[in-house]
Amino acid sequence: MNSIRKSIPNSFTLGNLVCGIFSLTFAMNGYYKMAAFLILLAALCDVFDGKLARMLHVDSPMGVELDSLADIVSFGVAPAILVHTMHTPSPLLTLAFIAFPIAGAWRLGRFNIKPTVGYYMGVPITLAGLTLAVLALFSFSSPLLMLLLAILMVSPIRIPKL
Repeated sequence: MNSIRKSIPNSFTLGNLVCGIFSLTFAMNGYYKMAAFLILLAALCDVFDGKLARMLHVDSPMGVELDSLADIVSFGVAPAILVHTMHTPSPLLTLAFIAFPIAGAWRLGRFNIKPTVGYYMGVPITLAGLTLAVLALFSFSSPLLMLLLAILMVSPIRIPKL
């Protein structure tokens, strides 16, 4: 029974990852709204995995690392692919496409070794990825915004936790 309880939060984390993977495939096949919706669904899974782990008292280093890996795919790579496939190719798009997931991974790595209490250091990758996904639902994509969000993810600005 205890092993089942321990696997519940990780199941939501893997749901986050599966949504990110499917978002990638939908974006690459031109189904932009579905790709964006799957990023939103990944965020819902992401909210529940941490809450469930704390509620069930089964949080673990493995869960933290798995969550970060899923977040890089669902809120770093998937939104970058979504914007890249929606937008006209340009050098700025290429730069943003590379910078966004790298900045997200950097931010997650920084947070994992030095967690903050009461605030976020830099824009969380989830918020940055969701911003791009919500705009994509309205058929909007911007490499400039993606680059700006990448910079904000690794910036030293403090954002209060709600």
